[in-house]
Amino acid sequence: MIDVNKIKDVEQKKALNSWASKGFKGSVIAGTGFGKSRVGVLAIEHALKTGDRALVLVPTVQLQDQFREEFHKWDVANCLDNVEILCYQSAYKLKNEHYDIVVCDEVHLGLSKEYRKFFANNTYDKLLCMTATPPEEYEYREKLQELAPTAYTITLDECVDLGLVSPYSIECVPINLTTKERENYKKVNNNFVYWKYRLGQFNAFDEAMRIMADKNAHPEDKQAASQFYRTIRERKAIVDFAENKITTFQVLVANNSDKRILAFSGANDFTDKLVDSVEPLAMAYHSKKSKKYKDTALASFRDGSINILCSTKALNQGFDVPNANMGIICGITSKSLSMIQRVGRLIRFQEGKTGKIIILYVENSQEEKWLKQATKNLSNVIWK
Repeated sequence: MIDVNKIKDVEQKKALNSWASKGFKGSVIAGTGFGKSRVGVLAIEHALKTGDRALVLVPTVQLQDQFREEFHKWDVANCLDNVEILCYQSAYKLKNEHYDIVVCDEVHLGLSKEYRKFFANNTYDKLLCMTATPPEEYEYREKLQELAPTAYTITLDECVDLGLVSPYSIECVPINLTTKERENYKKVNNNFVYWKYRLGQFNAFDEAMRIMADKNAHPEDKQAASQFYRTIRERKAIVDFAENKITTFQVLVANNSDKRILAFSGANDFTDKLVDSVEPLAMAYHSKKSKKYKDTALASFRDGSINILCSTKALNQGFDVPNANMGIICGITSKSLSMIQRVGRLIRFQEGKTGKIIILYVENSQEEKWLKQATKNLSNVIWK
């Protein structure tokens, strides 16, 4: 029998040694389930001396609590007296602070121009950045390499091969739009193509971004960029809210009544529609829900009171739900990172477990292209 904890320990220490070899300023890029949080905790434990200060940066309040729990989990809670755990949206306001070590969890969410002010306005001796995949945006990827060059990397599939997480399979299931939805999509897509050519066929996105950032841009250019973004949102809304996704979701739930299901959609309102379609089996977990409601939903899923937990983005990162063994994804983007995070929720290691992920996508639409992009670095992908 594979000793998963022993293998993880070896790989995590390998990651720490690689980080040290970079002068204690580097990034650990590791698939979900690797145990990046423990790497961060160990780095702080080894770095802190009497009187030293450590800072952990995370994207959400929930992850603040979870990272604090990691210190207790690994019996180094004594470090917490010297550790601050802050969200990126608070830390960027700090000025003239010095930390002996800074650990950035989910660093891809802390690389915006606003949040990068933290690195410009404060000092630190050691910097450890952690994420599941390199940022896909060129600017963010370059900034991360500048701040913390890659020290260690392991893909999700490599984690599977080592037995660090459970194996998985992905089925991509095509969905047809209704007649009305198809007519709307065609109209919106024609508008998208028009504004894309208006901005420049091969660099429309970059041009739109440049125009919107330019206070002196010509009003007609501003209008073109605004309309371009509007058509993107409208096109995505049509596929995100496709009616046939609801009916297919209901069938999948009925046919897998023995499964513990995490469902993801592309919009909070659609997440609520998924819940409504299978009540009382499901609850929602997204940003429009109160903390009390979300805590209840998560606890109900973990204790088996409900079999289905539906989310938009809130469960993408940081949540450990090892008893989930099936995922249904009803809304996607082209981001590989989001896909890997969602798959990662389903393959936390359990002996004998195989995670099954079913992705519903609108056939012959932009969503199909997004899905091919998002899954290009994953194995075991079957197109129905």
